Amino acid sequence: MGGSDPRDLVRRGYDELSYHYRADDAADGQYGPWLDDLHGRLSASAAVLDLGCGCGVPVARSLASAGHRVTGIDISDVQIERARRLVPTGTFRRADATRLDLPPASFDAVVCLYTLIHMPLTDQPRLIGRIATWLRPGGWLLTTVGTSAWTGTEDNWLGGPAAMWWSQAGASTYRSWLHRAGLEVTAEDFVPEGDSGHALFWARRPQS
Repeated sequence: MGGSDPRDLVRRGYDELSYHYRADDAADGQYGPWLDDLHGRLSASAAVLDLGCGCGVPVARSLASAGHRVTGIDISDVQIERARRLVPTGTFRRADATRLDLPPASFDAVVCLYTLIHMPLTDQPRLIGRIATWLRPGGWLLTTVGTSAWTGTEDNWLGGPAAMWWSQAGASTYRSWLHRAGLEVTAEDFVPEGDSGHALFWARRPQS
């Protein structure tokens, strides 16, 4: 992967700004209600994949504390090192999610928060399709995505020394990609952030 690859920009950005983005002891914050809802949908000792797990806080931490079996994937070495330290019962792997090869029907839920929008747009529908295969029948996807199409870079992200890159489609496009993957969208919400925001989707793989 060359230095011009936007995924490399994302990786370097999170390596540099991991602690700017989230502290070791960060509270659940806006994730709290989403995690409560997720816990209510899972049976005991569920297998959950956290794509773009970051430092493991708060998603993997919350799931592991509830006794679930968590696998976290992130493109940043620093984030993965922190996740292994902060959530020692989880399994964490540094990888590009768009190139991930996992067994079919191996997870009861996949969490993908603020992650798809850091990937090249052409890779996103393919990954959603693969997520659908990784879910067991009846399994859940919780994801946040864009509400309107935009691709761009921000220098000195979070006031730090590194840049960050995003690429997103609109909410209606993500909804169509979820349907195309064979997932049933059960809820869609708007999550405000600054002058804009993100779309949050709950989607389920049908039982049969």
